[in-house]
Amino acid sequence: MNSPLLTGLGIPDGPALCSGMAFINRYVQEGGDASRLEEEVGAIIADPAAYLGDPLREALARDLYAPAYKQRDRLAPWQQWGSGLEAVAVQQMANACALPVAVAGALMPDAHQGYGLPIGGVLATDNCVIPYAVGVDIACRMRLSVYDRKASVIPGQKGRLANILERETNFGMGGAFKDKRNHEVMDEDWNVSPITRRFKDKAWAQLGTSGSGNHFVEFGAFDVDADQAEALKESGFDIPPGEYLALLSHSGSRGTGAQVCLHYSHIATERRYDLPKEMKHLSWLTFEEEAGQEYWAAMNLMGRYAAANHALIHKYIAKKVGAHVILDIENHHNFAWKETHVIDGQEREVVVHRKGATPAAAGEMGVIPGSMATPGFVVRGKGQAGSLNSASHGAGRLMSRSEAKQSFTWGSVRKQLAAAGVELLSAGIDEVPGVYKDIHSVMAAQQDLVEGVGRFQPRIVKMCPAGEKAED
Repeated sequence: MNSPLLTGLGIPDGPALCSGMAFINRYVQEGGDASRLEEEVGAIIADPAAYLGDPLREALARDLYAPAYKQRDRLAPWQQWGSGLEAVAVQQMANACALPVAVAGALMPDAHQGYGLPIGGVLATDNCVIPYAVGVDIACRMRLSVYDRKASVIPGQKGRLANILERETNFGMGGAFKDKRNHEVMDEDWNVSPITRRFKDKAWAQLGTSGSGNHFVEFGAFDVDADQAEALKESGFDIPPGEYLALLSHSGSRGTGAQVCLHYSHIATERRYDLPKEMKHLSWLTFEEEAGQEYWAAMNLMGRYAAANHALIHKYIAKKVGAHVILDIENHHNFAWKETHVIDGQEREVVVHRKGATPAAAGEMGVIPGSMATPGFVVRGKGQAGSLNSASHGAGRLMSRSEAKQSFTWGSVRKQLAAAGVELLSAGIDEVPGVYKDIHSVMAAQQDLVEGVGRFQPRIVKMCPAGEKAED
């Protein structure tokens, strides 16, 4: 079967035709029945959405898929990293690129279904922001502190380190410290939005806490070899090769961030009333609108607030450990940035939403975690233009929380954790290692996006106990 035959079947010239030829070659190479090729191609043409997420057929299906909502001649260009991704996530990415305000997009290898934009979705828009493309947990963030202590101290100090985590962290939707913690972020102008003004006291009460869902604080072993140490030195971090005691945290802007998202998403939805039901969470606010300006100011305040939460967690724990921090790396995901990118050959300013995606401009440092029993990685971005300078934000979920609760028992999970040398202080069964993709496969799928310059292996893990609604 050749390109004229594919055209005759209804495949348009351009990317879809190239994908069609690639599909034919792979189909034959993998032992497919050549006599059924026309039937196979016809089935994909008839219902592309049915084949999104199919490793063999997804490239052709993606190029043929057309969202029901189309206010543009063609979808904004987007690229995908990794194959066999959840079909709904791929479809959500295509839907986002059908928006009239969309400029470009990218889908990361840890992608899975979200609200509006998939988790692992990156979307550049023109002069507007989409609250739900940032997400409910605005500025969810990673932070790693590496101490001037060898990781070999962990076995002998497990009890002490576990006690520090129990005393210096606070999890749960209503989590708050008895004595308020202080940070200069609370001296900023919280009147930038009626929501931040209304919830300032709640934000202060929750300052330095971690929330629920996939949020965690954990001690572990940070390993860096000679080549990685050299790479870190090039980036301004002078740390000799070795294995060190380290602390890794993951959480965001707590209840106040969620209220900011919900309030402005409701306004956006009312104003983009013509969007179909399945795309309501892609409603946008322009910067000409007062609500768009308010959301942008509130989102950035929530970014600084989320950073303050991590700063306090790491400050108090470092003091209790009695160690000096020799390496400190952090990054947001679930955020939007005004950035300059080359789009269609021209440099222009766009708003880049990274919903569950890590900024990865050339030389930019970040942290990509695995699960409670698998390693996370300190990475340095390569500045891949097609990804809008982005990478995955973790391993990515394989299943929903309800599926996880039906699939795992603590008996088998604790054996797995013991084999991995991990002590779990608290967590829900919906956050166990088996609910996540293989982090090594995810990292392999994005070698052109980031390079690993250090590895963190969890050893003592604390998450929100079971029974609370997820905030992630």
